[in-house]
This record gives sequence, C-alpha cells and structure tokens, in this order.
Amino acid sequence: MLHFLIACLVLAVCLLSVALFRRSKRMNRIEEEAIQANHDRQRALDFMHLMAEALGEGLSRQELHQRIVHASILCTGALSACIFERTPQETMRSVAVEGLFPPHRPLSDPAKAKLATRAKFIEQVLKSEEFPVGDGIAGRVAATGRGELIGDARLDPRVVKHDDPSLAVRSVIAVPMGFRDRFFGVLAVANPVENRNFTQKECTLMQSLAEQAALALHNAQSLSLQIERRQLDLDLSIASGIQQMLLPSRSTDVPGLDLDARYSPAQRVGGDLYDVIVLSPTRVGVAVADVSGKGIAASLYMAVCRTNLRQIAPRHISPSQTLVDLNRTMSADIHGDLYVTMLYAVIDIATNSVTFARAGHELPLFARMDPHSGAYLTHLVRSEGMPLGLVPDDLFASAIEDRLEPFNKGDTLVLFTDGVTEAPNDEDKEFSSARLADVVRALHDRAAREINDGILESVYRFTGTATQRDDLTLLTVKRT
Repeated sequence: MLHFLIACLVLAVCLLSVALFRRSKRMNRIEEEAIQANHDRQRALDFMHLMAEALGEGLSRQELHQRIVHASILCTGALSACIFERTPQETMRSVAVEGLFPPHRPLSDPAKAKLATRAKFIEQVLKSEEFPVGDGIAGRVAATGRGELIGDARLDPRVVKHDDPSLAVRSVIAVPMGFRDRFFGVLAVANPVENRNFTQKECTLMQSLAEQAALALHNAQSLSLQIERRQLDLDLSIASGIQQMLLPSRSTDVPGLDLDARYSPAQRVGGDLYDVIVLSPTRVGVAVADVSGKGIAASLYMAVCRTNLRQIAPRHISPSQTLVDLNRTMSADIHGDLYVTMLYAVIDIATNSVTFARAGHELPLFARMDPHSGAYLTHLVRSEGMPLGLVPDDLFASAIEDRLEPFNKGDTLVLFTDGVTEAPNDEDKEFSSARLADVVRALHDRAAREINDGILESVYRFTGTATQRDDLTLLTVKRT
C-alpha cells in the first residue's frame, strides 16, 4: 500500500512538472509573440517616421523612391531592395535599388564579365532592364495586385538562378504599393540577414510598409501639385497685375470726347487689348484688339502688341499705314497659330470725323441721329483688312484700307471684341451684334459709362449661368 501511494505521488509530481513545463513554454511563446509584435509595430512606426521625414525634406520623386528602398532595408533586415514601376507599354522597370538586388532575368556573358563592379553594375542592369507585366515576381504582383512571399527561393523554379553567388536569391518578398485606386509600383526586398528566410509575418509587415510608402508617394505628389498651383497662381497674379498696368486708365480725359472702356478676361490673364493714344491736341487714336487664344501666351503677345502700337501710331496719320507698319513689326514676334485682330481708329475733333482701319477685327458700331427722319440709328460699318501676323506684309498692305466716317456731337462709336457679341447663353445662342445695337440705340442719350453699363448688364442677363468662354473688351466713345 505504501509503495502504491509513493508511486501515485511520483506520478502526480511528474504530471505537475509536465503541466508547469507546458505552461512555461506557452508563456514563453506568448511573450516571444508579444515581443515580436512589438518589434514589428516598432519597425512599422520607424518606417512611417522615415517617410514623414522624407516628405518634410521636400524630396523629388526619384529621391523619395530611393528613401523608400533604404527604409525598407532598415526595417526588414533585408540585404537589398528595389522598386519597380509599371510603364505605359505594360512593362516593368526599376526606378530605385539599394544593395545587390538580383535581376529578374539571367545575365548575358558580357554582363557577367563586368561583375567586378558589383553594386553599381547591378544598379545599371536593373535600371536598363524591362520585362512584361506578369513576368517574374514583381511582374506577377503588378498583374494580380497581391503580395507574394517566396520563403525558400532556392526550391522555387520561378526564381532565376544566377551563377554568381552574390546574386543568389535565398528569400524574397514583393508587395504592391497602392493608395485608394492608384498603383504606385511594386516594392521588393531580398535575402534577410543571418542566412534565414522571410516569414509570413514579415510579408504582412511589408504590406503595411508598402501602404505607407504609397501614402508617402501620394502625399508627395499632392504637395508638389499644390506648390506648382501656388506658383502658377503667383505667376498669374503677377501677370494679371502687369496686364492691368499696361491697360490705359479709365479716367483718360480728352476734351470733346467722353470715353469709357471695360475689360473682363475669361481667365486670370487674357489676350484682349484696348488703348487710347493722344496724338495731338485734336487727334486721338483708339484701338481694340484680340489675340487668338487665351491665357499667358496670349497676354504676352497682347503686351508686345500694345508696346509696338504706341511706338508706331504717332508716326502715321493714316490708321491703315499704322497697321501695315505694326504687321511688319509683329510678324517677327508672332509664331504658330497666334495672330491678332485689331481695329484702330483716329478721331479728329477739329474735322468731326473718324478714320479707321480694320485688321480682321469686329466691325465698329456707329450710332447717330438721322438728319432726315430725326431717328437715332445704329449701323456696323464695313472695311477690308486681314489679321496681324497672319499673312506676308505685301498681302496685308494690299488688303487693308482706311474708312472715313463723320463723328459729330451726340454721335457714339462702340468698339468691342467677339467676347461681347459671341457671348453664349445656356442654350448656346450668342448675344449677337443685333442685341448690342438695340442696347446702344436705347441708351443713345446717356454718357459713355452708362452705355457700357447697359451693354454689360444686357450681356450678363442674356448669358445667365453660362461660363464666360472668351475675353470681353468694350470701348465706347461719345462725341460731346
């Protein structure tokens, strides 16, 4: 009986020891997993910190790619890393590499002979290497959008076996870098330190790192776009300010004339031009022009055109000769599809007349009282001419002509660009010169400023919510 009790006691002690051993082993495993989880979490945080630092430094896209592969090596313990991008030709190419990352294809014999340079040579090989989407581990990840882990690459027939031991692939992870609906490439790491293989947990970690890398690339691109937009806004603001300075003051005071001008570009800067040039105590030149196109290019040509016009106009009595000289000067500056339409008129207060020439521009609108009927009439006056910078000098000179019109007290001259008459409404119908004439006729006894107010009010009422699609310029001159 005593022997039996001793045997039971020994068995109980053994069972208790086994239980305690198992519990200890389980506790050690839990502690190890907790330590590993904390380690992985710290690696992810370190990677995020490195990406935040990179963004703060304002790196270029290429520099950020290089920073990502460097951070991937630091956070995974890999010996090499590479980023592959997808090209428009549906191929994959390397954009950043660190360490001896093995090429996706076998090296040629001449290439093998250059392996003495190792890292730099492999980097050059990778950057020149292109392979179809779907080929190799990086190509498959790009095609499927799913990460891949090859734990023991030596047993995987899909991995290229290089002769050089330094290019041997022991273990590799490749994961997609994606943010929302955007694909930024494939991030791959190869051969962890200590001669071991990557694990599934490290593959999961790499997927987290790739998400952070994609977010960094997205933010860098967004930041770059914001900087570019701010710079463009600044450039446009400066250009707009310069353009406004180039336009004459609305308070231009000429005895015997009541003038008012309005200018509204479709964009921040535009290609319309108006100017008032005092030629003598009794003669005033007025011009309205429209450069083909909109935006900065058109505004630059507008500035050049105005500068040339102001230099040339005082040399000539004839408006057509002024435009012939201007065309000769502008032809050297106008390139491509750009050209300028212009109407230039000289108002002579002493002779109560207007002489104008039209270089392919909108017809001028005259409003005057009919001496026979006593009615106030409006009509567009025709003359021949071609746009500036569009045809050779001799052809331009042969086509343009002067047109003389009376301009007595109470008469009104309205010059405008097609942004007024061609302003569309929601049904894509245009304001038209007929509506313009109706407004001027109805307001014939008002001051030039009030006439322009009425014209613009009618245009805006007609267009409603439709977007302004062209620059709008209006110059009204009334003989007082």
